[in-house]
Amino acid sequence: MNLKEAAAREAALKTLLDTVKDAYDDARKDTRAALEAAAEETGVRQVAVSLPDGPDIATVSLSSGEAAAKVVDEEAFTAWVRDNYATEVERKFVTSVRQAFVDRLLKEMTAAGAAEYADPETGVIHEVPGVAIAAARARTHSVRFKKDGRQQVMQAWREGRLTAALLPELTAGGAE
Repeated sequence: MNLKEAAAREAALKTLLDTVKDAYDDARKDTRAALEAAAEETGVRQVAVSLPDGPDIATVSLSSGEAAAKVVDEEAFTAWVRDNYATEVERKFVTSVRQAFVDRLLKEMTAAGAAEYADPETGVIHEVPGVAIAAARARTHSVRFKKDGRQQVMQAWREGRLTAALLPELTAGGAE
């Protein structure tokens, strides 16, 4: 393959890649919205996927996401640590809490599911200001292909069976 042919191939594939990426991103948003609606309305959190004229090729499932403790008001949190655990405060030009202590507190509050810290030495349970339990990882969904699901999709693509309903923007005459 000479330079001109290699460059032409790359340009064509780049165009297709960008088109497929945009279509995939849109499809993923649509699927997520439909899964969220189904979960809220009926409790359904997964769906089997099949080709228009074929067997199941995959399962799409909604994840639950995760919540974790995080500092949302640095000033209130630092003041609380300064008042209760002065040795964990580093004094510089700016007062800040030692990162190892922050990490330990947030990990323990995440495990407890509350912005509270139980002092292991005194047993005192502190309500920690400036910390909230908030979404750490957004809820998402996953596509898990069956053993030969990807091969079945590629075969359907080669045979022209993914047109119209599934991939209209990627078929001949569909992309402008």
